[in-house]
Amino acid sequence: MQTHLQGRDVIDFQEWTKDELDTLLDVAFSLKRDRALGRRHPLLEDKVLAMLFFFSSTRTRASFEAGMAQLGGHAMFIESKTTQIAHGDTPKEIGEILGRYTDGIAIRHCDFGVGNQYIRDVAAASRVPVLNMQCDVYHPHQALADVMTMTERLGDLRGKTVTVSWAYAKSYLKPLSVAQSLVLLLPRFGMNVRLVHPPEFRLMPEVYEQAKDNAHHGHGSFEVMDDFDAGFKDTHVVYAKSWGAMMSTTDEAQENALVDKYSDWITDPRRMALADEEAIYMHPLPAERGVEVADEVIDGPQSAVFDQAENRLHGQKAAMALTMA
Repeated sequence: MQTHLQGRDVIDFQEWTKDELDTLLDVAFSLKRDRALGRRHPLLEDKVLAMLFFFSSTRTRASFEAGMAQLGGHAMFIESKTTQIAHGDTPKEIGEILGRYTDGIAIRHCDFGVGNQYIRDVAAASRVPVLNMQCDVYHPHQALADVMTMTERLGDLRGKTVTVSWAYAKSYLKPLSVAQSLVLLLPRFGMNVRLVHPPEFRLMPEVYEQAKDNAHHGHGSFEVMDDFDAGFKDTHVVYAKSWGAMMSTTDEAQENALVDKYSDWITDPRRMALADEEAIYMHPLPAERGVEVADEVIDGPQSAVFDQAENRLHGQKAAMALTMA
């Protein structure tokens, strides 16, 4: 148990030690247990979290707002278009000012090549911790909730196989951040991670090397595959979602054409039958039903998507309680 996390930013869990991550999970499960038993835990009484959104949200906004209320504090929702950011407020000014008004700043900014740097620039100017609610590079709180969910469903994660796969989707070109946070975090818990994607849908190059290094130190493994069906074989976790081809092209029309090449990459009952018989299906939501995943899978007994969504609340409460107290 680590007790020195007050004031720490939560931008990328690569910046946290394994002991610190274990502390975060321990507190998250404790707070979840308290919630189930009706035990109040006003650990952030009279504290205020500023939540700055550049990107729309359902689960992220709801879980952070609910979490702050349950911790006894207040979450201040700020939509970027209602601010003076477009008229000149710089990241430094946002960090300085909101850092003086509040006890923590949470930001969601997913514009590719912009979001992560913006969050880091705010953090450099802020006197209070900055939490990444998702950027173009990382989605740490989603990955934390996913580790919680896998632990609840599978027990000890060491030696378990997880398939993090690209999937077909058409609604919009989604960020790389969920897949990148997963392949970086899961090997640190001793998991055997399969990253499956078509050649055109690579992640950022440095992520592959970091994931390999994390697997070495975590006594897990990391492999890259391009065969969707092969990625399902005997796996314990199927985590298949779409992301954009940012590493291949910046032209949206070309990117859409690349997506259409792989319209058969859908998680359906036939493919789930290739996995371990006790395998679970995971997705951070919202999923494109009938496109990314069949209704029979996402609504079936192997689906853990709503447990994942709930665990966003408990994991984020732990992060806020430990860093903002």
